[in-house]
Amino acid sequence: MLQVTWDHIHLRSPDPEATANWLRDILGGEIARNPGRIDVKLGGANIFIAKVEPGDGVNEPPVTPHQGLDHFGLTVKDIDAAAAALKAKGVAFTTEPTTIRPGVRICFIRGPQGISIELLERDKKYV
Repeated sequence: MLQVTWDHIHLRSPDPEATANWLRDILGGEIARNPGRIDVKLGGANIFIAKVEPGDGVNEPPVTPHQGLDHFGLTVKDIDAAAAALKAKGVAFTTEPTTIRPGVRICFIRGPQGISIELLERDKKYV
């Protein structure tokens, strides 16, 4: 059986600096600058952000829902407190915090370039 581990997520942005700053300021990522891109360490994962230039042939971000990669999910310890802190920063929510099944509470926020980000908390207190 093939064994894999996560290495990175690669984003393309017309403004990598703004995207990286958003991931740092809103979600607590750590920025590192590398030739040709900006990297953000977020929750143990690497996010590589490359610049999109006019004429690169890169398509516009898709409208949700769509086929292919839909979103990425991040766990938090207190989802309601996390949601309140994000709202105070002006973050747009596409789904407010809700318990989807016993033990799992989620919400969705909209990131730069329309990226859909799920925040979730797994705790038996949610019934």
